[in-house]
Amino acid sequence: MMNLIAKIRTVIDLGLLNIARVLLYRIGLRFGLSKVCRLRAPVLQGPFFEDCSSEGRVGSGSLSDRLHEFRLFGCLPVPLGETPPDWLLSPFEKDCAWTADAPWWKISDYDRSAGDIKLIWELSRFEWVLAFSKLAGEGDTSASNKLNAWINDWCKKNPPYFGPNWKCGQEASIRVMHLAISALILDQVQSPARDLKSLVHLHLNRIAPTLQYAIAQNNNHGTSESAALFIGGSWLVEAGVEEGAEFMQTGREWLENRVLRLVGPDGTFSQYSINYHRVLIDTLCMVEVRRQKLGLPSFSKTFQERASSACQWLRHIINPVDGNVPNMGANDGARLLQVTDTNYRDYRPSVQLGMALFAGERAYRKSGSWDDGLKLLNVPIPDKNAQPVGDYLADDGGFAILRKGAIMTVMRYPRFEFRPSQADALHLDFWVNGKNLLRDSGTFSYNTEARWLNYFSGTAAHNTIQFDDQDQMPRLSRFLFGDWLRTSGLEEIREEDGKTSFGAGYVCRRGISHYRKLSLSSSFLLVDDEIKGFKSKAELRWRFAPGEWELVEVDGGVKTRSLDFPGFSLSVNASTPLVRCELRDGWESLHYCEKTPLPVLEIETRTNCRLTTEVRWSN
Repeated sequence: MMNLIAKIRTVIDLGLLNIARVLLYRIGLRFGLSKVCRLRAPVLQGPFFEDCSSEGRVGSGSLSDRLHEFRLFGCLPVPLGETPPDWLLSPFEKDCAWTADAPWWKISDYDRSAGDIKLIWELSRFEWVLAFSKLAGEGDTSASNKLNAWINDWCKKNPPYFGPNWKCGQEASIRVMHLAISALILDQVQSPARDLKSLVHLHLNRIAPTLQYAIAQNNNHGTSESAALFIGGSWLVEAGVEEGAEFMQTGREWLENRVLRLVGPDGTFSQYSINYHRVLIDTLCMVEVRRQKLGLPSFSKTFQERASSACQWLRHIINPVDGNVPNMGANDGARLLQVTDTNYRDYRPSVQLGMALFAGERAYRKSGSWDDGLKLLNVPIPDKNAQPVGDYLADDGGFAILRKGAIMTVMRYPRFEFRPSQADALHLDFWVNGKNLLRDSGTFSYNTEARWLNYFSGTAAHNTIQFDDQDQMPRLSRFLFGDWLRTSGLEEIREEDGKTSFGAGYVCRRGISHYRKLSLSSSFLLVDDEIKGFKSKAELRWRFAPGEWELVEVDGGVKTRSLDFPGFSLSVNASTPLVRCELRDGWESLHYCEKTPLPVLEIETRTNCRLTTEVRWSN
């Protein structure tokens, strides 16, 4: 009965109009009624890009190594040699192959016998097109030849609207955007090759009929697909294709709608995910660069303000030492617009480009690899520098960022206007001098065994408190929790006597309450947790950076010391006796489809109490 009530509440939270959009989409596909089920097109054979290798249009730079190796999800090396890859074979699961002999709408998303479909999609996102285009623009004839040969091979092995690589409108959209940026790099925007124009057109024919389904998701599917319609449509208009104007106008209207609906005034994106936030910014950057190149009218002032706020949000949560970020929120390994040779977990290039385009400021004052994208895309580097990052409260999405010099604390609290994908309420991330000492678990995979799906998105994989062995919200499906939590007792960020404080809590449907208050100084962090209302037990977890940690019991509590990070210690005391204190093995995933062990401190109590965690370090 309770699960039924949770489902009803969740349907209301998701929005009846969005539920209707999803139902119409599924009915249309099931019975072959949707326009997209009737699409047909011939297999195209290029050339898709004219050979401009002798002209040397762009300067040499840091992408040269991409000709030899592409890193899938930022971790798995895939050689980019003479022979195109197998577009239907998973690089991770060699015995799991897909075929392209069935219409995409008859293929299951989550067929475990065929493997994770995302592993098939990744190379078909065409990130390698950017690398080949840049090398061709530098005068590399072999790169120009490979660019056309690889696209030809992809078209042959993935006939229009057949097979897994046509399954997702967002995947088709990412291909369109990367082709468009490649044309910009090679200065072939105004006069694209005939077959490139046709390739873009058949992609837009796939995206447009299912746009309403993408809109219903209230996530990056809607932003990506409307962006592709705008970019591709404007491109077809320039090429004299009549239907391009309709695509462009639809894309513009829905992209405006999505940004104003899904990005809050403080900059939080609807997915509450740092990596998906980067996907959003990269998407908006590609739109803006192409819009400026074609001299099209600007988007609205509010659109520009929200895009700027989104960039500021990501800028504040980045560790400036190496561009790394907390591993918070869902993460499918996506990285678009790879025009710098930086690490997958370096988010500075996206922020630098986004800040230049939407705020007219430099996010990073010193020159570095984060500037390469601006140079390649002919975006002027602003003279004005952004203000240094500091404390930041993004209450529109539930993120509080506290800073003291090189110390950063990020707390996640429940502001769920959109569906949460992880049960991570009151999770805390802690960074010292660029080192992520208290950390989130990540995601690992969307198509794996149930125990891993439940672990990585569940409460036990976060630095918070789990009650009665249950997640903070009931899980209704693979990507959906019910009974969304609401914030209670919010305290604004305050500065007093050299300490910065913040507090927030929640009361769940089961009557359990958890309130967490932070106090950060330049040498210590205090975390006070007040808990009550649970039935049998409460477990506080602190997930440490990988390394050797020592556990020492003290009066009324427990203390841990790090053997790998000298000077760092964490102690926990409770107002009532503790039942269990131990270091256990846990897991984290820094890249999609990759998991590695890390130590987790678990503290158990069985009565209402106050738990005080004190973190200390030496600078």
